[in-house]
Amino acid sequence: MNLAQEEEGRSPAFTLSFYSSQGIWTILFLSSSVYGRRNRHAGTTVGGGSKILGQMFELCRFAIMETFLFTSESVNEGHPDKLCDQISDAVLDACLAQDPDSKVACETCTKTNMVMVFGEITTKANVDYEKIVRDTCREIGFVSDDVGLDADNCKVLVNIEQQSPDIAQGVHGHLTKKPEDIGAGDQGHMFGYATDETPELMPLSHVLATKLGARLTEVRKNGTCAWLRPDGKTQVTVEYHNDNGAMVPLRVHTILISTQHDETVTNDEIAADLKEHVIKPVVPANYLDEKTIFHLNPSGRFVIGGPHGDAGLTGRKIIIDTYGGWGAHGGGAFSGKDPTKVDRSGAYIVRQAAKSIVACGLARRAIVQVSYAIGVPEPLSVFVDTYGTGKIPDREILKIVKENFDFRPGMISINLDLKRGGNGRFLKTAAYGHFGRTDPDFTWEVVKELKWEKA
Repeated sequence: MNLAQEEEGRSPAFTLSFYSSQGIWTILFLSSSVYGRRNRHAGTTVGGGSKILGQMFELCRFAIMETFLFTSESVNEGHPDKLCDQISDAVLDACLAQDPDSKVACETCTKTNMVMVFGEITTKANVDYEKIVRDTCREIGFVSDDVGLDADNCKVLVNIEQQSPDIAQGVHGHLTKKPEDIGAGDQGHMFGYATDETPELMPLSHVLATKLGARLTEVRKNGTCAWLRPDGKTQVTVEYHNDNGAMVPLRVHTILISTQHDETVTNDEIAADLKEHVIKPVVPANYLDEKTIFHLNPSGRFVIGGPHGDAGLTGRKIIIDTYGGWGAHGGGAFSGKDPTKVDRSGAYIVRQAAKSIVACGLARRAIVQVSYAIGVPEPLSVFVDTYGTGKIPDREILKIVKENFDFRPGMISINLDLKRGGNGRFLKTAAYGHFGRTDPDFTWEVVKELKWEKA
């Protein structure tokens, strides 16, 4: 049996273990000699041997390819922290719908049988805060104490004051400033990230964790899995290869789902339903194999959930809201903040910048940072890093970004239409991620055609 016949008979697992990095080059040398002699004796061209040798080179390259594991998590809309994010953004929507110049900094906290809305809001809008709280809780599915909160009977506390006049004067000049002169609502630095590993130009680990959570809500609300309750968490570990700075997902290593459920369902039924109705429709089959690990409700019981199980607070899921641990984060939360708060608007514009860099083919992966000082319109700094994947130097990409994007807060609001609230626009951002969405209300996800003078 010659080497080619031996190769055909080997399993992929054996092949990979057989080709250790120490012996690869010896095997390649011997293989080239074997194929060369065979072709000469047969009177054939060396094309066939070269093709096989090329395939072996590719196999060997794969065999010694270094991989790593990266994990991202997500939570459902019924998680107590996400409940708070959604209430805060529902308040923002209500204010902007009536008064686009509303200044909103709305926080929410919750625990058993109680929701509190507090913060600073200056608006001409007439807002029924208690109604917003109850409607949001009810829409999520918190309709009784059994599921974690009773929207109609829980205590609702409201402690809203107006924005500090010192902040208002420094940032807005009492609404006398032109949009281009409006200063940042606070200091801070924000990051935008994009990668070509998914159609959304988002990290696969984050995309899958987020979509699994959204699917849990879908099958709960449409009755496919009637035993589900609103609270739940997901987590996905992906095996990656670093291709000179670009991230290449190879397989899903682990899927973890912990979901709230009622008393009627068994653990075996939970696992079977989650695999069939949640995982299968979400995770592409080519990423799953016999080694993929599934942890499905590993604690064994998750009946008590929502605010009855854990306290919730706005702004505690900022990594879930963004890139699942990839890129970087400046620390500022999004929900309940109007667009003069650069924690939100600044993060949106740098996502659009990073996404446009990748979508326009300037790089396979990019991160963009912007920073601000309170009351100052112009950003203090703008930074671009393409992790070595740029088609041109990063300094040139930075120049292109500065020429194509206006990072002044007032202009971000105009260019991304961020003063438009209502119809649940910002409420939609408060669950299942602010980025990588196709909804037209997510204006920062629109790729901008970058213009620059090419050499």
